[in-house]
Amino acid sequence: MARLLLVEDDAVLAEALSRALRGLGHEVEVSPTGEDALGMLFEQHVPMDAVLLDVMLPGMDGFEVCRRIRARDTIPVLLLTARSDPVDMVVGLEGGADDYVVKPVEPRVLDARVKTILRRVAPAQPQRESVHALGGLEIDRDAMTVTKDGTEVRLTATEMRLLMEFADHPGQVLSRQVLLRRVWDYGYAGDARLVDAAVARLRGKIEPDPGKPTLLRTVRGFGYRLDPP
Repeated sequence: MARLLLVEDDAVLAEALSRALRGLGHEVEVSPTGEDALGMLFEQHVPMDAVLLDVMLPGMDGFEVCRRIRARDTIPVLLLTARSDPVDMVVGLEGGADDYVVKPVEPRVLDARVKTILRRVAPAQPQRESVHALGGLEIDRDAMTVTKDGTEVRLTATEMRLLMEFADHPGQVLSRQVLLRRVWDYGYAGDARLVDAAVARLRGKIEPDPGKPTLLRTVRGFGYRLDPP
């Protein structure tokens, strides 16, 4: 069971989804606007495990709500969008969303996506060294922390799992499909944009110059490779 914040302005859809998700064992709070959702999270401090966020909201849209959530918290965010335009999807993912679902969506599919996100939040079991040192970057797998030149870098659960996947395979090219399977736990219909957006956000946090990455390299036509200093 998870505590979910559903941000949806369509009252009929919100009622249908929340009822279905409660029937699948979740606790669901519904917020009709982005402003209301931010107030619940950061003013009322209502504890939540994940946010299901509609993109087309009145006033502040879902993209902006996601950016504001991500500026203050690493809580998983799953975007609900009626638009399948690749540009919209990339904007949402680059804004910090962990995943997205195109509406209409079956409640059991949404439930499966939520469970997948929450598995990524759970601490991973150590597989190799508990601490990776990559120049000025240090990854502590046991503590689930990353420091850059002695300063802690705040990563989302997805970004942390992605970085640990690279750290476990230094010098090895990892394809987008491999990363989708290992980090996101499903094939995701071959949607490489999810990986590209996540890598771009990760570079922005760990690279000295994200525009000229020296740690996470792009291998054109194949995927990405971690080059230790």
